[in-house]
Amino acid sequence: NIRDRLIVGHFDAAHLLAPMAIASTLGVGHIKTPFIAPLSLGLGGNAITVSLPLWRQMEREGARAGDFTPGSGDALRRVIAARERSRYEPLTFGMVYPFSCHNYELRYWLAAAGIDPERDVRLVVIPPPFLADALRTGQIDGFCVGEPWNSVAVEAGVGAIVTPTTALWPRSPEKVLGLRLEWAQRYPQQLAALLRAVYRAAQWVEAPGNHTEVARLLAEPRYVGVSSGLLRRALANRLALLPGAEPVAVEDFFVAARHAATFPWTSHALWIYSQMVRWGQLEAAAGHLDAVRSSYRPDLYRSALARLDGDIPETDLKIEHFFDGGYFDPHALSDRS
Repeated sequence: NIRDRLIVGHFDAAHLLAPMAIASTLGVGHIKTPFIAPLSLGLGGNAITVSLPLWRQMEREGARAGDFTPGSGDALRRVIAARERSRYEPLTFGMVYPFSCHNYELRYWLAAAGIDPERDVRLVVIPPPFLADALRTGQIDGFCVGEPWNSVAVEAGVGAIVTPTTALWPRSPEKVLGLRLEWAQRYPQQLAALLRAVYRAAQWVEAPGNHTEVARLLAEPRYVGVSSGLLRRALANRLALLPGAEPVAVEDFFVAARHAATFPWTSHALWIYSQMVRWGQLEAAAGHLDAVRSSYRPDLYRSALARLDGDIPETDLKIEHFFDGGYFDPHALSDRS
């Protein structure tokens, strides 16, 4: 709905799943319309949650609450192997959209544990507000989603948070400010003003003294519509991993402004593209990399924020490191890989 409203001009700019900007630019899954992402809307904020029955099975296979090492995935692999021997139906995991970091992070975690996301489990799309109910009724066995929906499942007594995705990929991307390229070219001054406004808003959101007010606003039914306490907890980088458990600190779970959190790293865009290719959403082709690079616009970010006293990265690319020892070098990516 957001993507389509951007395409037809109902929206000039929108809070957008980061991979959606790239998919639209490449014309994957829908109409080909060049989008740009000149600003990131923070880093992290996602987690992987499973049902309590599945968590108990994983515990018997060695999983432990708060252990964000590959051990939890290994435990899930052993559960899946036992289910296969008993000829049970594959486990079903939910995510919010095929072109989303939730999808790619969930797949990365599963694959790192030796679980084939295409064969060993079923992946389905479910809107975030319905995930806890789907877990409660047994329609799914787990999901990857942004807060507060993981905590909603835990608070309802139906889920256990296995790992925050920032433990899989520290300071990983999630949402962006998305616009049509045509609009950005037509209104450069308005775009620059918008980037400065959202940049300042991110700094305000991150300040601990403002968390109560941010949570109060987001808790309104017209926005997220859940407990302000759950929202405030996530803003403070604290999560309750199990029903009835005390919240624990999760370093950099969600970062609104620090660590160049609003900077649109081209390396993030290239990693997202690499996952589209990895999971068969499209084939690598000549010209794709140039299109992907053009969808993330650090040049517009730097131009708009040059007058502000901010720490702006001087490079557009960085090597990304993951929990399993893997890494992504954007300099090594080619149109054939």
